[in-house]
Amino acid sequence: MKAAIYKRYGPPEVFQLADIEKPKPKNNEILVKIYASTVSAGALLARAGRHPNSRFFTLAIRLIFGLTKPRNPILGFEFSGEVESAGKDTKEFKKGDKIYGTTTGMHSGAYAEYICLPGNRKQGVIASKPENLSDEDAAAVPIGGMTALDLLNKANIEKGQNVLIYGASGSVGTFAVQLAKHHFGAEVTGVCSASNLNLVQSLGADFVIDYTEENFTQNGRTYDVVFDAVGKISSSYAKNSLGKNGKFITVKSPTKEKYEYLILLKELIEKDKIKPVIEKRYPLSQIVEAHRYCDQGHKQGNVIITMDI
Repeated sequence: MKAAIYKRYGPPEVFQLADIEKPKPKNNEILVKIYASTVSAGALLARAGRHPNSRFFTLAIRLIFGLTKPRNPILGFEFSGEVESAGKDTKEFKKGDKIYGTTTGMHSGAYAEYICLPGNRKQGVIASKPENLSDEDAAAVPIGGMTALDLLNKANIEKGQNVLIYGASGSVGTFAVQLAKHHFGAEVTGVCSASNLNLVQSLGADFVIDYTEENFTQNGRTYDVVFDAVGKISSSYAKNSLGKNGKFITVKSPTKEKYEYLILLKELIEKDKIKPVIEKRYPLSQIVEAHRYCDQGHKQGNVIITMDI
């Protein structure tokens, strides 16, 4: 099978398209034919092997992925695909099931035509994909959707509260805007660049702020929740914009991936309450170009990797 592999940390050019052995599922595993993955923020950091602004997070990356070189040569942390075969001890998935989920903590990633994954929910975060999404679009949901949902849950948002999303046009941000508005019932303010204002409004934001023209901390408004969806501001920066008992949440905080989250996201998508935002699609053969584009830090929503070679 084809896979994009990397044997050292560095720029996008470390990726090579290679022929490797197709994996064989164990009795408690499923063999999944991958249809699509994404260029997530985590994949960018794991490929580079460093955090651009933090020695602490750089050390954490190396401890997780390998001190001097990658332990796992295949990246890709979210996917959509189809079960090609299932081990005899698997009960929850069968051949032909269309699924989506994450590869977090697995020995292999989704930048490959096939992957073996645990065949039960207790070990892997996998669920049936939303029926009204294409295979490619479904791949964009798990990480951004679950990250936004987990952090918004921690903020204990009540209906009618004011929530500001900083970085509202990114992968996490686009889901955060939609979830805060359509699931939690909040009044939403999205902060992004001028070119993304219409997108963020179309997702449900009640107000939008162009951060190049206006500093939200100086406009006199206060919010019940300030959500940093891109990891670029601090609680001290947002302090003056928080109302009494206001909360600051950030993607820099640890988050959990849960099967229950995937099910809720699936339900909300099938009810047309939320949707993934896709900016670009690249075949696996153009993985270098895809990562090079995302390294610029201005992607709108998600960038998809398809298994077209």
